Amino acid sequence: MPGGDRHSGSSAVTSLEERVGASFESGDIDAEAVEETMAALNEGRVRSAQPESNGWVVNAWVKQAILLYFRLRHIETIEIGPFEYRDKIPLKHDLERAGVRVVPPAVARYGAFLAPGAVMMPSYVNVGAWVGPGTMVDTWATVGSCAQVGEGVHLAGGVGLGGVLEPVQARPVIVEDHAFIGSRCVVTEGVIVGTGAVLGANVVLTASTPIIDVTGQTAVEHRGIVPPRAIVIPGSRPRTFPAGEYQVATGLIVGWRDARTDLKVSLNQALREHGLAT
Repeated sequence: MPGGDRHSGSSAVTSLEERVGASFESGDIDAEAVEETMAALNEGRVRSAQPESNGWVVNAWVKQAILLYFRLRHIETIEIGPFEYRDKIPLKHDLERAGVRVVPPAVARYGAFLAPGAVMMPSYVNVGAWVGPGTMVDTWATVGSCAQVGEGVHLAGGVGLGGVLEPVQARPVIVEDHAFIGSRCVVTEGVIVGTGAVLGANVVLTASTPIIDVTGQTAVEHRGIVPPRAIVIPGSRPRTFPAGEYQVATGLIVGWRDARTDLKVSLNQALREHGLAT
């Protein structure tokens, strides 16, 4: 996912981090530091989480700045054409300069970053989120606070990516480059969807949901991460409770996208390759 080391080695950002952290601890808000952080977040110069060589790193101080920003702001009425909103955080502006397409009545809040070429159908992107270049946020999809979505991703209709601001150390939901998230999928609790992975319609994943690879002779279980290029559909398995045995939801890895496959492959194509109807 691009932009991971966008602020590495920046003395200005290091200073902001120290000032925001001190404000958060003391409760004496450094308004200038908070406003500068929010502007940098809005422009993609800092991120609430970023990829590093050893995995994803959460920038807790950025979340602290967002929480402090809520305390600085007052509820205001925002009128845009026929639409009226009432909120503490303004809407994102300068979309033409950003090189993005936003279809009414889509909403992106200030403090969310939309990379050039991103498209928002009538959908919602919350504060602190990062949406990569060429990514499609389809109709009624929701990108929660601080969620990270990579390049060339398709979030299909009604997808819900959970948000997280507190605890500030918590990892947000991460969808890496060229993944396809099918209609009405829900991904929460810091789950990572790996590069090029495909989630079939209605897959629901939390940090504790078993994601079971059933492509080999022996099942292999994952939790909290969908491996790169995995093709996942909804599944279930029995679990015994005091009241009896019931089915518990799982994700089933039923195949793998071939490295030669077009990265823009549709969900239907990917599932057909593995003998599954949609």
